[in-house]
Amino acid sequence: MVLFNEEKASGTELIAIIGRIAEHVEDEEERLRLKHEARYKAMRESEKLAAERRLLSGADCKWTHLKNSSECYSRVNGRTYRLTRTKEKRWSLSRVETVPLEEGGNLIGTYLGKADATKVVAKIAYETDCR
Repeated sequence: MVLFNEEKASGTELIAIIGRIAEHVEDEEERLRLKHEARYKAMRESEKLAAERRLLSGADCKWTHLKNSSECYSRVNGRTYRLTRTKEKRWSLSRVETVPLEEGGNLIGTYLGKADATKVVAKIAYETDCR
């Protein structure tokens, strides 16, 4: 109240009120932004966990990173594929039987990007399996 009386005496009470409202709006926008950011991070983490569970349960899924792994795994038509980054910044695509434990696998090829590997997986996943 003292602040308002001082501002009123100098004739700047409207400017002070507008300034206080602007500060309040900025504080609320920042609070809402932080809340939205926290909700987004929690949603992304739950999506990652759900994708990991789908892969480990044997369901078909898109490229999924397992925790503490630099490799991506995908399952299409019941077949599991692993995508590994090479030293030449390319992607090595292999067919594997088990998800996180198998080192080797049947090498399919090396590709420039994930999109190229995804196209190959989409094509070979439905071909007959010759062993």
